[in-house]
Amino acid sequence: MEDMKEQIKIALLAVIAGTLIVQVVISPYGDAVVAEPEAMSNPAASPLPAALPQSLNNTPNPIAAQATKIEKPKGPVTSMIFAQNSHDFGNIIQNSTTNQHTFTFTNTGTNPLIISNAKGSCGCTVPKWPKEPIPPGGTGTIEVEYKPGSQKGSQKKTVTVTANTEPADTRLSISAVVEEEPQ
Repeated sequence: MEDMKEQIKIALLAVIAGTLIVQVVISPYGDAVVAEPEAMSNPAASPLPAALPQSLNNTPNPIAAQATKIEKPKGPVTSMIFAQNSHDFGNIIQNSTTNQHTFTFTNTGTNPLIISNAKGSCGCTVPKWPKEPIPPGGTGTIEVEYKPGSQKGSQKKTVTVTANTEPADTRLSISAVVEEEPQ
């Protein structure tokens, strides 16, 4: 009986700790946040609440650290400019799959541009970006496909492009008014 109580206590503590970690690691915008290294070694700088046992504040979780690792852009910093930062598809039908737009950009810096990631704000917005470096003065494209599924009404989605620029993230946006599929 005592063993079962102890196991229940441990399970509840694990659920509480997991919930706290998720609240600390995920920002209100759905972006992952990684604690600075000094916060991991200095309990006073730790993002974890002080009410947690000291052993939890000082014990980094290698699985959580791996899951929340954000790839930093590689290479010397450069700059880029997009011909346009937004696109409106206008009125489209639910479940349509032909909603594609190409955003064109130019490397306006003096170093090669390396795009390390491009991520849509939801699974319905899928970007494709060049994997090879773009030389200074060179141009490239980011193709965005929007599949609204059963969404309806006015929709606004973003694509966050991460590159060796300052700031590292550039946001592109798409919008549409999704109408119900005719029955």
